[in-house]
Amino acid sequence: MQHQRTAGTEQPGWRWGPFTFRLPFYHTGITWPEFFQGIFVAGATGLGLVPLLTGPFGLSFEEAVACIFIQSMLISSAPILFGEPFAPGWVTPALPLAIAFILAVDGNGNAVYGTPQEKFQMMTAVSLNFAAILFFMGATGLGHRFIRWLPDALKSGIILGAAIAALMRVMLDEKKELLLKQPITTTVAVAICLILTFSLPVQRLKLRWRWLAKFAGLGLLPGFVIAAIVGPLPWVNEISYSDAIKSIGTNFNDIILIPPFADLFNKVSPFAIGWPSLTMFLDGFPLAIMGYVILFGDLITGAEVIQDAQPSRPDEKIVIDVNRSHFSLAIRNAMMALFSPFFPTQGCLWTGVHVIVVQRWREGRQAMDSLYTGISSYYVFGVPLLYMILPLLNVLKPLMGIALSLTLVLTGFACAYVAMGISKTPIERGVALLTAVSLVVFPNPWVGMSVGIVATLLLVGLPKRDPDPA
Repeated sequence: MQHQRTAGTEQPGWRWGPFTFRLPFYHTGITWPEFFQGIFVAGATGLGLVPLLTGPFGLSFEEAVACIFIQSMLISSAPILFGEPFAPGWVTPALPLAIAFILAVDGNGNAVYGTPQEKFQMMTAVSLNFAAILFFMGATGLGHRFIRWLPDALKSGIILGAAIAALMRVMLDEKKELLLKQPITTTVAVAICLILTFSLPVQRLKLRWRWLAKFAGLGLLPGFVIAAIVGPLPWVNEISYSDAIKSIGTNFNDIILIPPFADLFNKVSPFAIGWPSLTMFLDGFPLAIMGYVILFGDLITGAEVIQDAQPSRPDEKIVIDVNRSHFSLAIRNAMMALFSPFFPTQGCLWTGVHVIVVQRWREGRQAMDSLYTGISSYYVFGVPLLYMILPLLNVLKPLMGIALSLTLVLTGFACAYVAMGISKTPIERGVALLTAVSLVVFPNPWVGMSVGIVATLLLVGLPKRDPDPA
């Protein structure tokens, strides 16, 4: 039986330190619309990493699913175990920067991190750096001051670099594996998602047609579904489900996938493959800093969405604690680094999902008893069921490259318009572009960051900020 909340108070839970554990079905209930959306939307989005994990990172398909399974459980722990009121997700704009860094080549065309073991060690180093930064900023409360101090040109350059890296990955660096492998299907899927997410005419139609707003709010799923339909058409013939159909059986092992966590541990954990070198920690530090810059913006966005809706729900008090968020993120990233290292999959906000869930929550208690009920339902109470249904995974296999392309292209587009809005003057935009290109071109992120810092100091100067009210 669900534990009842007194009107006007915070949703009950078990306190542990600064966190609150809310046990599903005891402290929180279930909202079926979010539950069914989450099974497919969150699951399909996570599978976008499979082509990377089974390609340059050298995992088998089953091991890649196990890796994503752990990451999904850690993401889900944010609202359930730590009591965070945000719909969590990746630090998505940092993903293309991380991929470009890990898969970089030197002047002779050789991979900087040549083996899967080295790639995972580097991911461990960046993730632990990120966790350390989060813990330090949370303990000292310096995060807000750091972001205020950071010049707009440099901030814009980091985000624009993510945009360029994302689009280059799909259209240039890996075009044979991504765009050109399924050109029609990928183009259609990307176009659908771009239109539903960013089109100004569609934004106006969403205000009139609620069904369209809900449909567009499904994130990558509409494009994913359209791709699944268009790809097998005879005149397209870019996707085949024949192998998936042949693999369907009646035995338990043909239906349920038991993720091979032990095999994954032996291939990715620093306890098994060795710890990163000091050089790796130093080389990866700028990437962790860039991730923090992006993440802090997500924290602000998530809080603003809740604060805007809070007057509509006086029956539930939502406590937003930025320091608590820092600590929970630090723990999640540290755990990921040890058992499933892939930066930046442990962020604080999945903006689209957060907006959708909060919008339903603000409709009243009859629609959603608690914000934590809606978020926990969307994340399937911490158990990513999709990753255990083998026939469905086999059907989705041909679509995973498209899922990665969708993630990167939409990330690139979103980062581009955000970055262009941050810089206020032509000089700042020029510095931002120089910084962005440097971050993408040079394998070592220290070089790109140094170019950005020097260009900012010489061409823009230090920003003049109003005194911090804190």
